[in-house]
Amino acid sequence: MRLLFAALLVLGTAITLTLLAQSDPGYVLFSYAGWSVESSLSLFVVVLALAFAAFYLSIRLLLGTWHLPKRLGFWQRERRAMRSRRRTNRGLIALAEGNWASAEKHLSRAAELSDTPLINYLGAARAAQKQGSEQRRDLYLSQAYQSMPDAELAVGLTQADVQLSQGQTEQALATLRHLLSIAPRHAYVLYLLKKLYQQLQSWDDLLDLLPELRRHKVLDADNLARLEQRIHGMRLANVGNSVERLRQYWQEVPKALHQNPELILSYAGQLKQLGAGSEAEAILHDTLRKRWEPQLMRLYGLVCGDDPNRQLATAEQWLKEHEHHPELLLACGRLCLRNKLWGKARSYLEASLGMEARAETCYELGNLLHQLGEKERAAEYFRQGLALTSGGNSTNITITPPHHMAGTDAAEAHGEHARLMAASEAPTLANQK
Repeated sequence: MRLLFAALLVLGTAITLTLLAQSDPGYVLFSYAGWSVESSLSLFVVVLALAFAAFYLSIRLLLGTWHLPKRLGFWQRERRAMRSRRRTNRGLIALAEGNWASAEKHLSRAAELSDTPLINYLGAARAAQKQGSEQRRDLYLSQAYQSMPDAELAVGLTQADVQLSQGQTEQALATLRHLLSIAPRHAYVLYLLKKLYQQLQSWDDLLDLLPELRRHKVLDADNLARLEQRIHGMRLANVGNSVERLRQYWQEVPKALHQNPELILSYAGQLKQLGAGSEAEAILHDTLRKRWEPQLMRLYGLVCGDDPNRQLATAEQWLKEHEHHPELLLACGRLCLRNKLWGKARSYLEASLGMEARAETCYELGNLLHQLGEKERAAEYFRQGLALTSGGNSTNITITPPHHMAGTDAAEAHGEHARLMAASEAPTLANQK
């Protein structure tokens, strides 16, 4: 549109000047040192315009020739930059597709002329790491820092990430602690440090880090609660072999977690192992009165309280609410064994086994029958228990009457089964995960 207006303006001006020249062409005289030049005004104007145009074009040509090397260099740089961008794009695509060798080649070659050399070098470092080349990885990370010293945090996070993926925990710890000193509130630094402490099972350090994770909302509420529970559970499991130290640490656990079933299971289980069975029984009793937890019920049948008769009576009271629960029936059977009520124990154990085929129930029932002299049937239960312990599917196992077995078979099966069941007598935190 502008070009049209300009053309119309020039055309209008030319027509106007032509009409004026026809009506009065004018007269121009130049005289100098005895020389004179005469011309019409219209011809003079035309010659002057042509001379101006020639002068203008000469100047433009001269300036164009003068700036030609610079323009040529600019064009070459633009061409290389465009090629670099294409290579960077191909490298990033290869990196996303898991083609590590191609990604490293394209990203590293395009880095020098790239508009974003930091991204190129960091991507090349990850690709080199995936190929197992720590030397090239560290070289790219060094080049990334040199290309943009202000991006120390980004380079450090990439370095820590690849070190963690490679299992270089000591190097990753040093890197993350340095990053924490320069960016103490950075969420991803805190997240990677949490991840590293979990790999190292450094529960004390993780406990110290927990307030920062909560303050900066690195994890959501549910994951944070699970992490806190696990930290205290693992520290509780490693507190030592002293009942006093165990009690002291339990008081250090936040009150809100004192009703957590997994932590109660771990605490009571360790009290049992350290010989404080009556204290463990009291804790389990108070907890089970408020809420039903099968794992705690199982442990309740294993701990030895001050009064086995009262403990059995309590468990039988719970049968009114949870009559068909295999854990409760197993606990009642064990408590009957402790009170030497053989017939009652057998009834409870058989009822529990009928509800759910479990190795430990087979062991308890086989042991009872072995003591009662029913060695052949005991041997069958021991073998059934061994099948369950070795990975048999409990849903497909049926407890059947024994066939013909020698008493020595029962003794051998009993011994082997007792060895395999020993580890399951006390609950461990590994069973809670």
